[in-house]
Amino acid sequence: MPTDATDPVQLAQALIRCNSVTPTEGGALTLLESVLKPAGFSCHRLRMREPGTPDVENLYARLGSHGPHLCFAGHTDVVNAGEEAAWSHPPFAGVVANDRLYGRGAVDMKGGIACFLAAAIAHLQENGGLGRGSLSLLITGDEESVAINGTRKLLDWLKQRQEKIDACLVGEPTSADALGDEVKIGRRGYLNVSVVVHGKQGHSAYGEKAENPIPKLARIIDRLATAVLDNATEHFQRTSLEPTIISVPNTATNVIPGTARANFNIRYNDLHTRQSLQAWVQEQCQAAAGEVGAKFSLSFEGNGDVFLTKPGPFVDMMATAVQAITGHKPALTTNGGTSDARFIKDLCPVVEFGLRNATAHQIDEHVPIADLQALTAIYRRLIALFFA
Repeated sequence: MPTDATDPVQLAQALIRCNSVTPTEGGALTLLESVLKPAGFSCHRLRMREPGTPDVENLYARLGSHGPHLCFAGHTDVVNAGEEAAWSHPPFAGVVANDRLYGRGAVDMKGGIACFLAAAIAHLQENGGLGRGSLSLLITGDEESVAINGTRKLLDWLKQRQEKIDACLVGEPTSADALGDEVKIGRRGYLNVSVVVHGKQGHSAYGEKAENPIPKLARIIDRLATAVLDNATEHFQRTSLEPTIISVPNTATNVIPGTARANFNIRYNDLHTRQSLQAWVQEQCQAAAGEVGAKFSLSFEGNGDVFLTKPGPFVDMMATAVQAITGHKPALTTNGGTSDARFIKDLCPVVEFGLRNATAHQIDEHVPIADLQALTAIYRRLIALFFA
């Protein structure tokens, strides 16, 4: 347990030592409760479950009952450590070496949680309490997996309680080359596409008696993968469509398979919606299939819609806090993958800001001690500005 709740290094070490690989809680939420309750936060532990998915423990802690309400959102679950013998230090030991803190979750995102918690406790101690408004932490346990039993369900629970959030900071590792170089104000949406071309299995020596689906699938792949959907927008990169899997149910070199499958991942900007892209994919597949006489089926999956928190008071506040500590104005970006901010954006303005993401999910994941201290200072400045 940390001896100083205002020290982000001690907090981060303690969190890393909780083996909380998704969906295991591993003691991480219990640790947060042990710091938040003495500081006056009301803590709610919520176990969420959906049929066919594992139970997930989540934590919602709030100080205050009126607005304005600032919420910090994050996750204590981490990806597995991979080959533990390849680590320079044990992945769940929280070792400090060469002015760096090593461990799974140091960057993504136990380090960020530790910094916000340290900043919040320091602010309360320095000011004799919050003074006005409400401060909360919404911490989930399945962000690194299917994200079904975490943030989305917690937000439904908050709606049932008629709790209103005025602004939300997600502490994902968003910085690229230097701490504070980027603040994320949105994300592209994502859509997964599966295309199955149906043929007729047969002996490769008698191809005329079979119907090979592979060349027909190749035509569809080429048409989709070479299309240019747009040339970017004011706040977003261009929409990308990438083939990710090509497979056939066949291991024999002398057999023509009966089916062939391809999967695509689309990351789309604010010129598109999931519905418009599904219609476009259907149209392109039909056109390519018509050229080669292919029979195909399509399926779609994805729960991450494009969103943007337009520059305004909360975005300006975050940028001001960053610049005050780093001396540099951060770029407002929307690049990268998805995060739980995609669920929160329907409730309130949401921005993402945290540590450098260079070693996230890697062997020897680590964060410089100086970055932990600087991020804590930035979060302290944001809290002070928000409640000023």
